[in-house]
Amino acid sequence: MKQLSILGSTGSVGENVLRVVRIHSERFTVKALAVRKNAARLYEQAAEFRPKIVCIYDPQVAKKSAAKFKRLGIRVVAGDEGLAEVATLAGVGEVICAMVGAAGLKPIFAAVNAKKTVAIANKEPLVMAGKLLLETAEKAGVRVLPIDSEHSALWQCLENQDPAFVKKLIITSSGGPFRNKKGSLAKITPAQALDHPKWKMGPKITIDSATLMNKGLEVIEAANLFRVPSGKIDVVVHPEAIVHALVEFVDGSHFAHLGVTDMRLPIQYALSYPERLEDHLPHLDLTHLAALHFEEPDRRRFPCLDLGYTASKIGGTMPAVLNAANEVAVDAFLADRISFLGIPKIIEKTMSAHRLIYKPVLADVFAADAWARETAGELS
Repeated sequence: MKQLSILGSTGSVGENVLRVVRIHSERFTVKALAVRKNAARLYEQAAEFRPKIVCIYDPQVAKKSAAKFKRLGIRVVAGDEGLAEVATLAGVGEVICAMVGAAGLKPIFAAVNAKKTVAIANKEPLVMAGKLLLETAEKAGVRVLPIDSEHSALWQCLENQDPAFVKKLIITSSGGPFRNKKGSLAKITPAQALDHPKWKMGPKITIDSATLMNKGLEVIEAANLFRVPSGKIDVVVHPEAIVHALVEFVDGSHFAHLGVTDMRLPIQYALSYPERLEDHLPHLDLTHLAALHFEEPDRRRFPCLDLGYTASKIGGTMPAVLNAANEVAVDAFLADRISFLGIPKIIEKTMSAHRLIYKPVLADVFAADAWARETAGELS
């Protein structure tokens, strides 16, 4: 019975983790849950799964909710200290990190230093401080496992393969809502950018899909996770979203990971690794696939992709700057303060103004994040 701590339990990834636990209750139990401030949904989860402790990051919400949780016999903690306690709880074998934003970064490092296996769904840890995190995990002798579907696919294709024989990692992209749009993107509205043809996601990731910044961030993640230079990582547009990633080997062979698009698949693999459990999900029926299409992304029209490559190549604090500037620029676009094409311009200007720290410690990463947010905010 593996005991779990889930950071970000009320988000889509956290809810899917609990769906997997529900199906495989003989294999997994929930010992701790953490959220930013959604105490109402957290209470429902706690009533069902009966963790030992919950963290509500917002101290005021935590204080108001403590008595209600106490009636369930569950202790409530708050803030950074509370997140650290949830991430390092004795007996927990795996910490699932799905708390979006910089707040989720410290508890991940705390979990790794406490020798917990960490499964990561949110992009910030592997983008902002991926190299540092992997080095810390290696010293602690623990594994960092990806939940993001593309990186889980790469991980599975690379399992037991000699890195010397790997020529290229290939990440697929749906292409976003403007893949086939003719003409200029200058007058794209937030409503248009939020209308993804395939997925219903939160506003930030939907805009990242529209600009292809989501793939730029995934290049950084893959480079850090699998310790390859970004020059050995390709992005291809694959609108059917059946092939999640491929690995090309030096002899020309390709391994591809295919599957239905459902986050429970990579989540379950990260929880059960190195075993595979029966999934109870719809299975991919190859006879129903009319065709699979692949094409190169239009890097001229979607410069955010190349900004991701640039940040990965430079390294140091630059990925943290890219990530923060992008968040600020996306918020400005959604608020109608800048144009769609203003997003990459603000990111590029912020990156150009940054004074790089090549080998940062965690404090340097947070400082770069704060500086980039202030600088990008002034530009927008």
